[in-house]
Amino acid sequence: MISENFRCLQNLKGPILVTGHTGFKGAWLSLLLEKLEIEHIGYSLPPEKNSLISRIYNGAAIPGEFGDIRNRDSLQNFFRKYNPSAVIHLAAQPLVLKSFDDPIETFETNVMGTANVLQIASEFDSVESIIVATTDKVYANNEDGRFFKETDPLMGKDPYGSSKVAAESAVDAWRGLSKVNNGPKIVSVRAGNVIGGGDWAENRLLPDAIRSFSGSEKLVVRNPNSVRPWQHVLDPLLGYLKVLSSSINDENFDVRAVNFSPVGFGLSVREVVEVAQYAWKESTQLEIRETNGSAKRESAILNLDSNFAQQEFGWEPNWNQHEAVKSTVSWWRDHLLNGIDAKTLCKKNIDELIEN
Repeated sequence: MISENFRCLQNLKGPILVTGHTGFKGAWLSLLLEKLEIEHIGYSLPPEKNSLISRIYNGAAIPGEFGDIRNRDSLQNFFRKYNPSAVIHLAAQPLVLKSFDDPIETFETNVMGTANVLQIASEFDSVESIIVATTDKVYANNEDGRFFKETDPLMGKDPYGSSKVAAESAVDAWRGLSKVNNGPKIVSVRAGNVIGGGDWAENRLLPDAIRSFSGSEKLVVRNPNSVRPWQHVLDPLLGYLKVLSSSINDENFDVRAVNFSPVGFGLSVREVVEVAQYAWKESTQLEIRETNGSAKRESAILNLDSNFAQQEFGWEPNWNQHEAVKSTVSWWRDHLLNGIDAKTLCKKNIDELIEN
């Protein structure tokens, strides 16, 4: 049974285009839309090995089409074919450490790819709204522990964060153009560290932990005192859909950006690992390494203020940070140790969300 919290979403008309549908968040969003019986289509690069979408379909054909958002002709042809009613833009180069190794690809994908999506979507009368996912790492962070609001200054301190700040500039530019041309509503959405079952990306804390736990290898933890707002992937995705619904149904909608984060101060990397170890249950090996002198060092403290999302859209997280970590580990234990298929486990979490 779908709770009242989701009734407004059932009024959304498709097809909704999800870019990056083969990515971690895109796969979860596609399943959530499927559960809500909202028509949707996907456009993204082919899935990576061991990705969530590959585990869900397990050799079967993945819905949607494969393409690169940097290729304008291909993307434009896709829009002509499907005439989407709205766009949720998730496609990105999402890894901070990879951005140090290949900053050009990061900027090409996150900036010019986003500009392509904005321009092409704005050319189609069928598109009513565009939701662009950026990141919590766009804020000018002096690491004093403050909770960043949507109106705070933006500044990147690494190639990934800087590329997302540039993407925010593109969003602002096309929002202005869209107002002049009576085009779609355009909003950026910023989430904290998103976790959940199925994320297998390299150099991310919980995927690295699961690989270590399941392979009986030592988990090496760097920067254990770094603090982040950890949240279950379904929480911000629900927020994105609420913003989308409001932007379409409210004629006076004029929102630039929305934060989504868990309640309270973030958890340190050390705390997350300790919760994960306990939830895994089997014995694990751990090594703590301080790497504060690294040229690839990320921000030590990062927190978001999501009061605006709660007040304006009635959004609130369904999992606290400890629960989100435990849920992620439980998903992986059931999948890797108990042989439960990925789609069943995702649907279980989605049912927990929509029936709450």
